[in-house]
Amino acid sequence: MRIPRVFVDTPLLPDAQADLPDEAAHHVHSVLRLRPGAELLLFDGRGGEYPARLLNVHRKGARVEVGAQRVIERESPLGVTLVQGISRGERMDYTLQKAVELGVTRIVPVVAERTVINLRGGEHTERRLEHWRRIVIAACEQCGRNHLPEVVQPMLLPAWLAGPSPACGLLLAFSARNGLPPLARPLPAITLLVGPEGGFAAQELEAATKAGYQTVTLGPRTLRTETAALAALAALQALYGDFAAVT
Repeated sequence: MRIPRVFVDTPLLPDAQADLPDEAAHHVHSVLRLRPGAELLLFDGRGGEYPARLLNVHRKGARVEVGAQRVIERESPLGVTLVQGISRGERMDYTLQKAVELGVTRIVPVVAERTVINLRGGEHTERRLEHWRRIVIAACEQCGRNHLPEVVQPMLLPAWLAGPSPACGLLLAFSARNGLPPLARPLPAITLLVGPEGGFAAQELEAATKAGYQTVTLGPRTLRTETAALAALAALQALYGDFAAVT
């Protein structure tokens, strides 16, 4: 039986007893429905994981006995920042969840001309950002990653393009003529730019090209925004990451 993995948002100390933070305790009690004596794997997002045993659990809290840290990492050798045009609710959630499973290291949600979601700023944007971060945490719990990918504050696409030029910037565009380019080793940090529903407008493609992004295509079929991002990540992992056979 698979041992449940639980994220704890405070640093863990080995060989000690600890009270789980409220959110982790709620997850153990109300979602996983674990009983005293159950085994857990705890991780704090900073690397490694800790075997633990549940000492007691109730609606208001949970206490565990934490074991020695296991230095186990499941990060890809390929560092990828996904700059994702914000899409409708479940599509964006799905993209983030699967991108974490596919090894992305950083996620930048951007508002483009054809973005249909209205981020009104303030508390509304903060709630959306917190929701996305929870999705990332749940994906890490499921897939075994011990480092949390960063999800940054949503921003306008022009603001992102005005920043530093990418070491290797790839822009998915149906109109592009070239596929994924060959990469020299050591592998550069990759920044993958994917549009929302409807893709990027012509002026956005031009601005991204001027900012150092190379347009690439994933073939002759029109892909949904969530399919495009995940297909590109999977292809990059197969070509340059940890999808290759381990020797």
